[in-house]
Amino acid sequence: MIYFSDNELDDFLLEDIYRGDLTTHALDIENTQAKILFKRKNAGIVAGIHIAEKLLKKLEINPKIYVNDGDYVSADTVLISAVDSADKLHQAWKVVQLVLEWSCGVAQYTADMLANARAINPDAVIACTRKSIPGTRKLATNAVLAAGGHIHRQGISETLLVFTNHRNLLDSPEDWQHIVATLKRNAPEHKITLEADNLTQFQHMLHAQPDIIQLDKFSPEQVKQALTYLKTTQQNIKLSVAGGVNKHNVADYAKLGIDLFITSAPYYAPPEDIKVIIEKQ
Repeated sequence: MIYFSDNELDDFLLEDIYRGDLTTHALDIENTQAKILFKRKNAGIVAGIHIAEKLLKKLEINPKIYVNDGDYVSADTVLISAVDSADKLHQAWKVVQLVLEWSCGVAQYTADMLANARAINPDAVIACTRKSIPGTRKLATNAVLAAGGHIHRQGISETLLVFTNHRNLLDSPEDWQHIVATLKRNAPEHKITLEADNLTQFQHMLHAQPDIIQLDKFSPEQVKQALTYLKTTQQNIKLSVAGGVNKHNVADYAKLGIDLFITSAPYYAPPEDIKVIIEKQ
């Protein structure tokens, strides 16, 4: 479970309900007892449940939770219900709905992409990048993990990944052995990943023996060539593919023998439809 602080939950709520629900107040139904239901309209995976629960409790609403993050549910399944005053329920409505819709969308895309890859290679890993929509990274992380995905790196403090923009600042940007040796000396507890922009770079990188080479925007044919060349060297270096990998083409790469896929695609998936019903109790 990803922890969300009170401040983060307050930020979600205050973006929408900073002065309460004017319509409920003007209709003079603030104190009317009502019931709210959150349903997933279509069948699929669920995410964002524990965040939604925390948001409701912040408004002093005691919800009933019927599913967990990562569960697969049928169409029209009730995810959460609660009984309280109309004032509280209307304040909760849209914030909770949006968290659930966006989280379920990210989770569903991740699950679909993982299924497409594992239909070819049961050991396939879908690892999502830090290239998320600003302000949504923790929500996205929660959703990706709920769907069985992995996180490539939450931020630049976590892993060693050498891009061309790093090498552009070095005196010898093509001295792969020196780059790898420097990283091993200065960060001995971390694996070393080098990103290759083309096949020529890839071939030169192999001699430095990094732990992982990330193939950026390689076509399936280029990946096939890289795998063939790697085989001739008999080196134990893992290859990952990144840049443009999505649920529609992941199987093409999996067929080649790749099992680590770096992607941002789930973050931009359409939200899933969460139906919200508020009725008089």
